[in-house]
Amino acid sequence: MKKLDLEEIASRVPHLAGWSVDQEKLFREFNFADFPRAFGFMSSVAIICQEMNHHPEWTNVYTNLKVWLSSHEVDGISDRDFELAERMNALFAPR
Repeated sequence: MKKLDLEEIASRVPHLAGWSVDQEKLFREFNFADFPRAFGFMSSVAIICQEMNHHPEWTNVYTNLKVWLSSHEVDGISDRDFELAERMNALFAPR
């Protein structure tokens, strides 16, 4: 795993719906209709995170979930962060 440089990150973030860079980490805010939906989403993401051995920094207040992704092993953003962000987006997509 390698740390992506600023140019690599800047070229990929626009293609990742809803995500930006905040505090040198990938960032997205998710909003849900109610708390059970927010918590259910977090539970589904937790299973993916465990499979990937990659755990987000996140906060949840009622219907709002804020997520920051970075890879501690490289002290920055890696491909693995983009993969997890894409998987989270796929789960969040309206069905």
